[in-house]
Amino acid sequence: MDKRFILLVEDNPKDEMLTLRALAKHHVTNKIEVVRDGEEALNFLFGQGEYAARDTQDLPTVVLLDLKLPKMGGLQVLQEIRADQRTRLLPVVILTSSNEDRDILSGYQLGANSFVQKPIGFEEFSRSVAQLGLYWVLLNEPLPVEKVSV
Repeated sequence: MDKRFILLVEDNPKDEMLTLRALAKHHVTNKIEVVRDGEEALNFLFGQGEYAARDTQDLPTVVLLDLKLPKMGGLQVLQEIRADQRTRLLPVVILTSSNEDRDILSGYQLGANSFVQKPIGFEEFSRSVAQLGLYWVLLNEPLPVEKVSV
């Protein structure tokens, strides 16, 4: 069984639904875990709070991270991911409606693997999300878990 999964960090229910629909439409059948704010994303990754029983060695193949999140913004989440030895190499794609140069620059400076602006129309959005899913889940070779030093 393929254990690869995607962590979607998205607070907008409409964008969440569109992302899930786009992945399904393009036959990305891997599990998608959804969290709806920055704190919940970190709790999920580090096995805290409601995710305390989760096996933290089971990391997502990629994190699709929105920037404008409640409780803790996406850039701060990215900074926390990169600061922790367990997740510093975890692929993170910023998927946001922002096209601000400062957000793009900050994202890359903090270690984002990619920065993708959410397209406005559903078909374009669907294609973009599907390409992300297919690349990160099917084409990209993930870092072997045993190679990550904790």
